[in-house]
Amino acid sequence: MKLKLLDKKKDRTTFEVTKKPQVGYINTLRRVFTHEVPIMAVSKVEFKQNTSALYDEVIAHRLGMLALKTDLKSYNIPKKGDEESAATHLKMTLKATGPKTVYASDIKSKDSKIVPVHPETPVVKLLEGQEIELTATAHLGYGKEHAKWNAGLAHYYFKPKITVNNKSAKLRDFIEKYPSQVRKKDSIDPEKILSAPELIDACADINDEIVKIEYSEEPEEIIFRIESWGQLTPDQIIEAGIDEYNSQLDEFKKLLKDI
Repeated sequence: MKLKLLDKKKDRTTFEVTKKPQVGYINTLRRVFTHEVPIMAVSKVEFKQNTSALYDEVIAHRLGMLALKTDLKSYNIPKKGDEESAATHLKMTLKATGPKTVYASDIKSKDSKIVPVHPETPVVKLLEGQEIELTATAHLGYGKEHAKWNAGLAHYYFKPKITVNNKSAKLRDFIEKYPSQVRKKDSIDPEKILSAPELIDACADINDEIVKIEYSEEPEEIIFRIESWGQLTPDQIIEAGIDEYNSQLDEFKKLLKDI
């Protein structure tokens, strides 16, 4: 395989895999990046006071689904049956009195590195005299266990062959039917079409004389995209995913030797 970086942003990385990549292997990487990369999330909430309009379990669910910035170097993944410790678990507190809207930024973390990714996320609205006080416990977990431990999205699509004829006599009649993202004055940019799978689908079958999209039976090139929800950067997701995958392969080798 050969990799080529196509686009890199704070929360998204897109690269191209060439030299007839194995689809099975690429799909394995997709599953590893989404299900096997550990991130921090709230797993337990203890309420001391809650006189808001929302039930305890509703607020607990909201806290559990908050995206938390993650520090993989400072925490270990707890094993089943282990007691809570500073090496595996993080305590967070929330105390507020109405009238006010309680936001994720009101949560106090004992680790300044582990805080909500989106501090403006509303947790609960308190009316006059209403109170809330709780302690939340967070730890590292895997997306295969629950969606709250999912680091982001990883997806891929086959790169088609795109033929654009900007000299077609029909271009003037059909150009408005193509997405604005792929249009440049009186022409269509094939590279813009390839930038997203939804643009490829939107351009297909409008007029083959202007834009023709063809797929081969054996994909020569695959475009892979990782979109982070903020707990980790795309680079961190890739590095952690590859480390986890290599660890699983080592374990598999060891099991084969024991047969």
